[in-house]
Amino acid sequence: MIKSFITLLSGFIFALGLGISGMIYPQKVISFLDLFGNWDPSLAFVMIGAIGVHLIGYKFISKKSKSILGSDFKVPSNKNPIDKKLIIGSSLFGIGWGLGGFCPGPALVSAVGLSQETLFFILFMIIGSFITKLPIFTKSLNT
Repeated sequence: MIKSFITLLSGFIFALGLGISGMIYPQKVISFLDLFGNWDPSLAFVMIGAIGVHLIGYKFISKKSKSILGSDFKVPSNKNPIDKKLIIGSSLFGIGWGLGGFCPGPALVSAVGLSQETLFFILFMIIGSFITKLPIFTKSLNT
């Protein structure tokens, strides 16, 4: 019960932060990515703030072996830092973010407004998730 409550609270705080920062508005994100047009640097401050919070939190949790709820921490190693899957995946993510103005978190928060564009984006985000599990993609990316 406590784990579910903390998960719900964390999601609520995350959604609230996305809303306050404006990341749920595609035009705000697209303006941030438009470096040579009508550039809006405000999301850079959101990212800097998030990095700061992460650094402080990481400093405290890096000395522990388990979370408050008892889950193991899994810190990635640098054994395979850059591979084909990372390059393809991050490229597709960036292209989708630039074209749609959404990444998955803000899209799900924006779905509350029941905008046709947002729901369309989420539908294709889900379809894309299933497509990546098809053998044709998993085999070609692993080689």
